[in-house]
Amino acid sequence: MKTGMTLERLGGVNLLPIALMIVALPLIGSFSSWATLTVAGLAMGMMIFLMASGLSLVFGLMDVLNFGHSAFISFGAFIAATVLAALAAWMRADSVTLNFLALFAAIGAAALFGLVAGWFFERVIVRPVYRDHLRQILITIGALIIAEQLLLAIWGGSPLPVARPAILEGSIILGDVAIEVYRIFAFFLGLTVFVALYLTLNRTRIGLLIRAGVENREMVESLGFRIDRLFIAVFMAGSALAAMGGAMWAGYQGLISASLGGELLVLVFIVVIIGGLGSIEGSLLGALMVGLMGNYVAFIFPKLALASNMLLMLAILLWRPWGLRPAITH
Repeated sequence: MKTGMTLERLGGVNLLPIALMIVALPLIGSFSSWATLTVAGLAMGMMIFLMASGLSLVFGLMDVLNFGHSAFISFGAFIAATVLAALAAWMRADSVTLNFLALFAAIGAAALFGLVAGWFFERVIVRPVYRDHLRQILITIGALIIAEQLLLAIWGGSPLPVARPAILEGSIILGDVAIEVYRIFAFFLGLTVFVALYLTLNRTRIGLLIRAGVENREMVESLGFRIDRLFIAVFMAGSALAAMGGAMWAGYQGLISASLGGELLVLVFIVVIIGGLGSIEGSLLGALMVGLMGNYVAFIFPKLALASNMLLMLAILLWRPWGLRPAITH
């Protein structure tokens, strides 16, 4: 007990990604390979964070098991790819301004879809099954299946190529280390979103009301606040973040299919469980751990790559059953 408290005071949990980097360096052997894998893992982690943070908020704060979350990821990816294709001239222009306009138009369109679709999803599908986890699972899985069929009907079954803006093509060479520009952008975009979410939840009145509503909904409503509207806003924000993450992942992969969201859903749930329900800080830690672990293990022990994140989740839950930084105490 004392050891755990000491680790908490020293920020031991927050230093886990750094500890993982240090342990991986001698195992990989080559500094250039380690640096490339580390940057790739951090970028991947930040994109997974975008998708997982929304689910963590909805799952942890609203007690909703939304297995349809991956539908927002898939639609975000396909909408972004479509917008980028329509703005191909801006994408290839020798203008940084036009490049970024095309990129942010694609990300913005995906996020806007997430907001609208999240509102519809909460009002029509989720609201009738609040406080009933079994029905939530069944109805959201059904919605996911319908969403995947809509993707196939609209964009077809063939994989869709996704172009990147010219400004995000290529790599930065630092000695023997090559770092993709797109990965640097993905990392800083994820970091910006984390800071915005953290400040909103911890430094604003809206964040205070949301957290108070989770703890004691009846008391907050008795003071005249409409908690149901705040919770709808949380659901919409979570859906928009998932769509934004899907848009970024589309550019990262370069080729997407209708099964994209379903394939990522397992990783997203692992991050939410590792980080702790309702915790933005936990989602960030979990996502970075998952991104780094996946890259390191794929390089060192390729045959264990698929199982690496499951093993990571098992190890962390044996140590901290409620996750690294749970927002909800038990």
